[in-house]
Amino acid sequence: MKTLFAPYNKHGLSLKNHMVMAPMTRSRALGNIPNDLMATYYGQRAGVGLIITEGTAPAPEGLGYPRIPGIFSSAQTEAWKKVAAAIHANGTKVFMQLMHTGRVGHPANLPAEVVLRGVSSLKAAGQIWTDAEGMQDYGVPVPFTTTEVKEVVQQHILAAKNAVTAGFDGVELHGANGYLMEQFLHPVVNDRTDAYGGSIEKRAAFVLEVVKGIADAIGKEKVGLRISPYNTYNDLSLYDAAEVQRTYEYLAQKLNDIGIAYIHISTNAATTPQTLQAIRDAFRHTIILCNELTAESAEAALHAGIADLVAFGRPLLANPDFEKRIAAGAPLNEADFSTAFTPGEKGYLDYPLLQPIAQVS
Repeated sequence: MKTLFAPYNKHGLSLKNHMVMAPMTRSRALGNIPNDLMATYYGQRAGVGLIITEGTAPAPEGLGYPRIPGIFSSAQTEAWKKVAAAIHANGTKVFMQLMHTGRVGHPANLPAEVVLRGVSSLKAAGQIWTDAEGMQDYGVPVPFTTTEVKEVVQQHILAAKNAVTAGFDGVELHGANGYLMEQFLHPVVNDRTDAYGGSIEKRAAFVLEVVKGIADAIGKEKVGLRISPYNTYNDLSLYDAAEVQRTYEYLAQKLNDIGIAYIHISTNAATTPQTLQAIRDAFRHTIILCNELTAESAEAALHAGIADLVAFGRPLLANPDFEKRIAAGAPLNEADFSTAFTPGEKGYLDYPLLQPIAQVS
């Protein structure tokens, strides 16, 4: 595990090791404002080199899930300062993930008088939890007009500025898992006929406008993008594999031209080696690989050259001392998903730490 624990320094991204905490929604932000529980949670897990926070809404319309944090108000910005400080206290860098959920949501999870919005009027199949009404079908989104898309770009830029004000080292844009950015990229969900729909270039325009706007506002070295080629999560259908590869190769080339810090790839069973290699060839800065990695497979991915950094999700959810357990070859705690998204400390702050072996005198 020599590479995992070695310091990392590439294109301005300097970390104490090659391990990244993947963004994971935890639904502890009562009133959509970060709190002391969250500061403790992230501080516990600051043994990795980089933490990417849970998805954080850049606008009220992006609050698709209950109890997820935002970064669009002064109160939220102020509250995030404790989280950033807790992480930095351990010499770890932190990027805030900006997540606009788009059509993935329900009016009961949104502030009063805020309407569910999306790329198109196409409703997602399935249901979502609401604290007020229990499980509900996804809502029907109202499409953004062309002018409103420009306004959403500006909301993301302001959110990124707020994150920097709160002490974060940068922001990761959530372009994966079926949320707003991937809704724009997806040729089935995105049935627009304006400048943001149709060809690959037009479908990628929103993502690239946000990336470029934030890079200009806070610095390109403070921007990352998460993608999930071949994703079907949140009712995204698979489309032509060649079109998928062309889409993400084009995106990677443009991101390389802008010069952002990293691309974070969330893989799945359908992800092809050819697509990963096409992204690697097009993007010369840092690539983070994520999903179902073990310490052994992560080390192998680093040696293979596809990934520069490796991200872990569930293992870090259940093991605040993840890096210590890997170093010791110790077993990992299993995650309790019955408490993954509930409010409070249970299943959040109470996972046991590795106990030192007693010395026999």
